[in-house]
Amino acid sequence: MISATALDPEQRARNLDRLASEHFDVLVVGAGVNGSGAALDAVTRGLKVGLVEARDFAAGTSSRSSKLFHGGLRYLEQFDFHLVFEALKERKLALEKLCPHLAKPVRFLYPLRKPGIDRAYAGLGIGVYDVMGAGRGVPSRLRHLGRKKTLAAFPSGDRDALYGSITFYEGQVDDARHTMMIARTAANYGAVVASSARVTGFIRQNDRVTGVHLRDLESGRELDVSADVVINACGVWIDEIQTMVGGKGAFRVRASKGIHLIVPRNRINSSLGLITRTEKSLLFIIPWGQGSAGSGGFWLIGTTDTDWNLDLAHPAASEADIDYLLGHANALLSDKLSRDDVVGVYAGLRPLLAGESDSTSKLSREHAVASPVRGLVVVAGGKYTTYRIMAADAVDAAVHGLNKTVPPSCTEDVLLLGADGYHGLWNTRGQLAESLGLPLGQVERLLGRYGSLIGELGTLIAERPELAEPLEAAPEYLKVEALYAATHEGALHLDDILARRTRISIETWDRGVGVAPEVAELVAPVLGWDAAAIEREVDHYRARVAAERESQHQPDDLSADAARLGAPDVRMGRSGG
Repeated sequence: MISATALDPEQRARNLDRLASEHFDVLVVGAGVNGSGAALDAVTRGLKVGLVEARDFAAGTSSRSSKLFHGGLRYLEQFDFHLVFEALKERKLALEKLCPHLAKPVRFLYPLRKPGIDRAYAGLGIGVYDVMGAGRGVPSRLRHLGRKKTLAAFPSGDRDALYGSITFYEGQVDDARHTMMIARTAANYGAVVASSARVTGFIRQNDRVTGVHLRDLESGRELDVSADVVINACGVWIDEIQTMVGGKGAFRVRASKGIHLIVPRNRINSSLGLITRTEKSLLFIIPWGQGSAGSGGFWLIGTTDTDWNLDLAHPAASEADIDYLLGHANALLSDKLSRDDVVGVYAGLRPLLAGESDSTSKLSREHAVASPVRGLVVVAGGKYTTYRIMAADAVDAAVHGLNKTVPPSCTEDVLLLGADGYHGLWNTRGQLAESLGLPLGQVERLLGRYGSLIGELGTLIAERPELAEPLEAAPEYLKVEALYAATHEGALHLDDILARRTRISIETWDRGVGVAPEVAELVAPVLGWDAAAIEREVDHYRARVAAERESQHQPDDLSADAARLGAPDVRMGRSGG
């Protein structure tokens, strides 16, 4: 089994020292999927690379998506065949090669509600989509089902609302873990990575950017980082970062809010996920997670697509957002959902290239790369599935200004940590379960989160057998997973562990409040927390959950935003990038 560079606090401290004392070919600002992807792309071309992030890996948009690798079915209606085909190629790469431990195919049902018209119209669009995606990471072609077979696959469907369906496949991924694993893979190739490191300004020599001023949000330390080229991959914060440089940016980004709900799997009886149209976007009802024995789990319901111009760090889901999703889901269901069925809620912001349309759903999901100032490259727009293409384009633009020969992107052949050896471990998972002393279902779940890095968890369990026990208030997760988040995966705060390394914050009825003290005690020795720090972390997490719950009872965005801001950020200062 594989071992890799551990992103622990000691490594982070060494990396900050290196950022302050060494010169870099490329410094990437923002460790969402695009920034982490750019760091991996650059370092595997032989460049000396730094990657800094103001909060946590994937703390923004990249942990709050619909968690799909998909081609973008609705983009066919905009005749954006290039974007669809490009995304389908990336879906195949993710599912079959780059991260098969993190990405899985999921079968979806597209319900038909009007006889004749729906089947012809939807069948044509999905048929074109299916032909374009044939053989691209999914195990089967589309199927047309009548009402009887539709209801057999989807017993919870409203018989009066459904006349049939079309089924096809997409890919699913835990976006936060995937993004973190990209950053960790970049570190394994030599990138110098630091989270909780906020850019406060740019260093200029004449008309060229030559680095950044950085603040370590954990200690307050100020440092300067020198680089030939800085890549701004800050998503919805791109305009804010461009303002630090001065002058007008090459393009504008608009933030579109998308919210998602988590409900228990037993509330909807269906063997497939569902995708349907709404007046504004697509509605997804996606199977999400499972228990250690292969049971349980949830449905992820999303998404909205509305303009947002309030707080970027903590977008809030309002009561109106939640009711909108429940209403559209209930239009398909015989047993209606209520707010009491909602276990978790999360909201994210899509960074869209601003256009003339008033509707964010019509703004471009295409990406753009520009160099508004010498020494600075900006990448914006795009969609999660095509992050690798965006990253390569950004690095192409960055190396254009370097006085050296740089090879082309090779990330199409760079496996993420955990992928190498995964299939062999999956095939021998029975023996692996026996050697680790864990139930088979638990090992299958761990392989889907860590792949061939599962051996690193096994080493921790061998040293401390009690780590194989489940967390008391979140028993679908083991104690070792919480500890490993701090010892290997760069987690610095309870938020990082409960919201991104695990999904406890949206998969438990109390949203992780009950497990917070137990996790804090587990990781305290690694993160250097004394009793006061443990209490501070737990209090902050409780305040965060309370503020989120309060925001979700507010009628509109303005009041929801005000309620969410009632809980201050756990890191020193509040900003993106």
